[in-house]
Amino acid sequence: MKAPDHCLDITRETCPMTFVRARLQLDRMASGEVLELRFAGEEPRRNLPRTLREQGYELLEEGEDVLWVRKP
Repeated sequence: MKAPDHCLDITRETCPMTFVRARLQLDRMASGEVLELRFAGEEPRRNLPRTLREQGYELLEEGEDVLWVRKP
């Protein structure tokens, strides 16, 4: 996969701020751009993918502590 257009490190954030920070970054991005989202902990690992999908974002890849998300 090519390099992401944007990277966001939210490893120091806790839920629900992990989603809030991710959403703020995604809102600033253009359609089709890819965000590399780095996080830490079990709660964001469970919640972020589900919530992002529910919001209409495309998850390209899921790693242990990283997601690659495309803005529709």
